[in-house]
Amino acid sequence: MLETPARLLRLLSLLQMHRDWSGTELAERLGVTTRTVRRDIDRLRELGYPVHAWKGPVGGYRLGVGASLPPLLLDDEEAVAVTVGLHTTAAGQVAGVEEASLRALTKIEQVLPSRLRHQVAALKGAVVAMSPGNGPTVEAAALTAISLAIRAGELLRFDYVSHHETESRRGVEPHRLVCWGRRWYLVGWDIARADWRTFRVDRIRLRMPNGPRFAHREPPDGDVAAYLRRTMGFEMWPLRARLRVHASAADVTARVNGIVTPVDDHTCLLELAVDSFDPVVFVMSMLDADFEVESPPELVQHIRKLSTRFAGAVVQDRPNTQDRPAQG
Repeated sequence: MLETPARLLRLLSLLQMHRDWSGTELAERLGVTTRTVRRDIDRLRELGYPVHAWKGPVGGYRLGVGASLPPLLLDDEEAVAVTVGLHTTAAGQVAGVEEASLRALTKIEQVLPSRLRHQVAALKGAVVAMSPGNGPTVEAAALTAISLAIRAGELLRFDYVSHHETESRRGVEPHRLVCWGRRWYLVGWDIARADWRTFRVDRIRLRMPNGPRFAHREPPDGDVAAYLRRTMGFEMWPLRARLRVHASAADVTARVNGIVTPVDDHTCLLELAVDSFDPVVFVMSMLDADFEVESPPELVQHIRKLSTRFAGAVVQDRPNTQDRPAQG
């Protein structure tokens, strides 16, 4: 049988698994009697751990939420995951958490066993954490406020700046926060537009207090991830391109991330959203299929300019300087 301190740590580890335990189950896991389990539960309560108990044939124990954060027990995999996660967060996109992440990282690394320090050091040495550079950052307070509104089902009021620098005031039923690439987005139901919308959090200026409570709607497309895969590329970029491609919709869909609409077995319409027309040219050259530009006219002009430039780079009669005889 484990000594009392070791047994208490083992008991605490079991309770932190976020499930209900019967006294019999805990006793079997610890190799003690149910009476010893009851005494150990009382000791944990004296240390500040809120362990709830209930009687009856389905009685048992559950670790509750405390007024303060008690010490946590992490297994090896959890300790490595938390350490690497904090290391990445310290160089991340959320303003105001870098210092706290470094403090927590220092505390955890100081108590890591040597076998886990080697794992963490290997991961840190192999992984490059890209700094955000001049990219947008979001305030931790904004993410927290939005998260609390989502959980409470409270309407968010905020001022928003669009891609085109247009300012507007929004009333939105927040649904989910999404971290996509280097940016944070809010997915929610826009009251005035009566439709789902996606907002960049760094362009949101919250207005307090929140609005009235609401009942959460079914997510768009039945799943937020599916909705974002369908719409993110278009709502987040200022330019649109529409092309008629002489290839099957299945072939184009397999190679291009855009909206593809079949016309017939050998033709489809491709819609792309970009911040410049250069990616469109690159995509079409990679696709290796005939196409016509349907819109916008600016894309036609851009392709004409590039075709003139490329034609000038492949003049057939240009002499090869490597074949000239050496001058003597």
